[in-house]
Order: sequence, then structure tokens, then C-alpha cells
Amino acid sequence: MPPTESERRATGLKESRELLRDLFEPRPGRYWPDFLLSAALGHAALLSLVCLPLSPAYAIPLFGVAVLASYRALLFIHELTHLKGGALPGFRLAWNGLVGIPMLVPSATYEGVHTDHHRRTVYGTARDPEYMPYARLPRWVTLKTLVEAAFVPAVLLLRFVVVAPLSWLLPPLRRWVETRASALVINLAYQRPPLTPALAKSLRWSEVVCFLLWGGLLSSMALEWLPWRVLAAWYTVSAGVALINQVRTLAAHRFAGDGAETDVVGQIEDTVDIRGGPWTEIWAPVGLRFHALHHFLPDLPYHSLAEAHGRLLGALPKDAALRRAQESSLAHALWVLWARPRSRPSAETPP
Repeated sequence: MPPTESERRATGLKESRELLRDLFEPRPGRYWPDFLLSAALGHAALLSLVCLPLSPAYAIPLFGVAVLASYRALLFIHELTHLKGGALPGFRLAWNGLVGIPMLVPSATYEGVHTDHHRRTVYGTARDPEYMPYARLPRWVTLKTLVEAAFVPAVLLLRFVVVAPLSWLLPPLRRWVETRASALVINLAYQRPPLTPALAKSLRWSEVVCFLLWGGLLSSMALEWLPWRVLAAWYTVSAGVALINQVRTLAAHRFAGDGAETDVVGQIEDTVDIRGGPWTEIWAPVGLRFHALHHFLPDLPYHSLAEAHGRLLGALPKDAALRRAQESSLAHALWVLWARPRSRPSAETPP
């Protein structure tokens, strides 16, 4: 007898949490070395691009190392949004100082935003900051998101070096900045809710430090105290990071939502786990290749996802939603998105 609709949509959440009860504790011994090594490797490769004579023989490998290591270090911002307060003392400050501020993506632009993406009343709707119905939109929209990666560093420089200090002086501009220019999103129609006092303070201090750092660097380059290669190296590495993230994002979901609210099972069915191999960990680091599992259990730390994934697939019934979320590779996940027949999106979906 085939399962009923209620049986098909049963999550098995209680049983799954019991099966994985030993995996929910964040381990500082994994977070700190992984993050610090990634950040150090990214900075060392970037500095080498600035200081060493230009030669394709080593500039290309250094560029690759700088992009991939910086990307891994950057994606710990995703963990910051899910870590409970006090779980890793000092980690947020270290992340912002070593990665968030230099790359102009302080954690305040993601905290309080990403959690909206997980809400069952928000996921896949026009209010979702991290969702576009690509599977229902013309394919050129998908291609456009890849091209936009080249402009991300320029937008960030404009936002933090020019717009931010102006907004400190102009209250109407400040209101616009906080609602429309202070969130890392793919849905550009997203409007951020009013910031809590703590987030507003964090954002303001982040802006001040970003402005002082990058204002100083740009001034030093204009005065020829520093070579313009500093900006060129940072820009190309940042654009490379943005491009990889755009590709990963396209493979993280089916993006087939019609704009309606969806439950946890609907989120899992519209999300992707990519089994892959070592290569998968390079382009989807810090556990993000297990994106469907993350939507099922968002409080699992990244270092537990591989073990949890194996346990669940060994225990869940054959018709479990998580099984339907599995993909073998990045290429196949992207092909499924590209090949899906298009239809007009709902009026409730982002434009």
C-alpha cells in the first residue's frame, strides 16, 4: 500500500534528533584550526599576488589558492548565524577581523537575514532573502547571476567607502541603507526588517572599521604609498569568491517554488544534498554540500553533517524526503535546474 500524504510528509524529526543526539555540540577544536588555517592561507596567497613579480607560472596557482582558501574562511559566516550565543567565545570577533572586514562582508549583514530563509512562512516566497524561482524564470536570469559576480567587489566598495559615511549624516539615506543595502541576498527585492539595537550597533561599528581600513588603503594607493596591485589582487580574488558562491547557490536548491509558503518537507524536497567527493568539499565547503540536511536540522554544526548524513540515509525509509534531495554531482544539479521546463512565475514569487 502506498504511503498516505500525511505519512509522506512526516519528517521523522524527533527520531532523527535522537539518532544524532551526540552530533549537535560545536567543537572548538574543529572550528578554530579550520578557520584560522583557511584565513591564513588565503591572506598569504593574496599577499604573494601583490608582492611577487607577475608570472602566469605561479600567479594562476596563487590566485586559485587565494580564492578557494578565502572562500572557505568566508563561509564560516554561515555557521555564525546558527551558533548559539557563547558557543564559541571570540569566534565572531576573530571572523570579522580576519575575513569579514577585509572582504567587506561583516557578519551583521548576514545575521538576522539568513534565519529568515529557514522560516516556513518565508522560505520560497517573495520575502525570502536567499531565494529566486530560477527554475520558473527565463534561463538568461540564471546566467545573469553569474555575470553579476564580477561587479560584487565594486558594489561592496561603494557601499562601505562612499554610501556608509554619507548615511551617518543623512537619516533618510540611513533608513534606506539599513533596509535595502545591509543584507547579503540573492533576492534584490528583499527589505530587511528594522534592526535590533544590538545588530544596529554591530553594523555601525563594522561600517566604521571597513571605512577606515579601505579608505586608508585607497588613499595610500592614490598617494602611491601602496601599489594599485593591492586593489587589483583583492578585487579579482573577491570576484572569484563571488563567482564560486553564485555557482554553489544555484546548485543548493531546486528553485521550483511557486511563491507559496512551504513546510519543512517542502523545503527539503526543494533543496539539494550533493554527495560528490573531495572536489565537492572545495566548491561547497563548511558543510554546505549537505544543504537539504541543513534545512532539516539547521543547528547541526558543519563538522557533523557528513556523519549525520550517513546515519540518516542508513535509517530513513525509502520514501523519505531527504532521499529525494540527493544529487551525485554539481554538474548534474545544475543540469536539472537548467533543463527544467519553464513556466510563468506566480505573482507571489520575486521578480
